[in-house]
Amino acid sequence: MANIKDVAKKAGVSVATVSRVLNHPETVSEKTSKKIHDIMEKMNYKPNAAARSLALNKSYTVALMVPNILNPLFPHVAKGVEEVVLSKGYNMILFNTENSAKKEAEFLETLVDRRVDGVILANTKLDEKYLKKVIKKKLPIVLLGSDFNSLDMNIVYTDYSMGAYMITKHLLEVGYQKIFFVSSPFSWKQSDMKREGYLRALKENGVMAEENWIFEGNNDIESGYKCVKKIIQEGNKLPDAIFFANDLMAYGAIEALKDSDIKIPEDIGIAGFDDIFTSSIIDPKLTTVSLPVMKMGSIGARLLIEMLEEKDGLENQKVFLKPRIKIRRSCINRNRINEIFFD
Repeated sequence: MANIKDVAKKAGVSVATVSRVLNHPETVSEKTSKKIHDIMEKMNYKPNAAARSLALNKSYTVALMVPNILNPLFPHVAKGVEEVVLSKGYNMILFNTENSAKKEAEFLETLVDRRVDGVILANTKLDEKYLKKVIKKKLPIVLLGSDFNSLDMNIVYTDYSMGAYMITKHLLEVGYQKIFFVSSPFSWKQSDMKREGYLRALKENGVMAEENWIFEGNNDIESGYKCVKKIIQEGNKLPDAIFFANDLMAYGAIEALKDSDIKIPEDIGIAGFDDIFTSSIIDPKLTTVSLPVMKMGSIGARLLIEMLEEKDGLENQKVFLKPRIKIRRSCINRNRINEIFFD
């Protein structure tokens, strides 16, 4: 197998020049760099990763931290990140924080010690005060999910309030009036945003939500099932529709309603949030807020790679990706039968 000395001899240059092409290409002419890369390809020369890391003081590893790897939303985020970082010669390691700010903080401390080059935080549960401390440690970080107005960081975000507003408004427009909302844990920032969008849409359409219209769930199938069972068992008149803060809870609701012989959408409408891939095959197919999560991951990865490879002076960016509504059969849709997007 060819080594760096063989490449240097074939190219008629010094070993130091080959090393500069690998580690500091900006110091070598484009013509020389191309010649050496062509020779390396012909000789099937593979640079030693460990030696390269030592030379550049880089590990060529980035970390992606997600709140719940069992949620089908986050493998799509991971795929978007992975495709970009692998194409740029980096490896990715995945951390599951289990929706715990404490675990996120512990992982970040570990990653600093392990000399990981950079981190992508998806749907972080850390507050702005803690994130400001992280920034001071000079660890390159990109946030995915929510915007943090006071932070000067690279952030790829969507507007959860807008998504909740859009789908609640749609439910009202197709004829639903009494619309319950099952939230994610109330302590999460995204929960406040979704609740705000839901209430704003109701208010603008002359509907005042009562206190018992809003419930706290746990972002999983079981909590959606239990919540709907509780509503049924209370014996009061069912709402016209229920909007869930994520699709998994909506799945649990659908099963609970089926167990009680309540028809969807004839007796009640169900809507979710996230548009995970199984929402298009569950019965009935779920009307939901669609987020471009794979695109969010790939853009976040590109921003991180720019931070790692570009010179100082890059300005941090905040990239907004608009939510959309995917209309399916779990809610009445008098105008269309097929699945459609609604902006």
